[in-house]
Amino acid sequence: MVNQVILVGRLVYDPELRVLDDGKRVTTVTLALQRSFKNAETGTYDTDFIRCTLWSGIAENTVQYCKKGSTVGIKARLAQRHFEYNEGESFTYPEVIAEKVTFISPKPHKETS
Repeated sequence: MVNQVILVGRLVYDPELRVLDDGKRVTTVTLALQRSFKNAETGTYDTDFIRCTLWSGIAENTVQYCKKGSTVGIKARLAQRHFEYNEGESFTYPEVIAEKVTFISPKPHKETS
């Protein structure tokens, strides 16, 4: 069985490192992924926004070296998250958990004159 996801896209916002009560370090990033085909109705490329969870050293390095607009590649796995929001009411959703992040290119910065 294979559980592998590979995503390449731009960061939607600056990643921020959080430290949990047990000392684990984590960040959550959202990747903007432009589809490879145009929307038949609008004639433009649609974009998907995928949220990914990064842990420990991967999280620290991403926060240190990446900013909003940076292009990254993420090799990840899918996991099921279970969330209870009311007594007896819950839902399950897929979560993308990064196993490796490759820094492809930062967003070019405009030079001021």
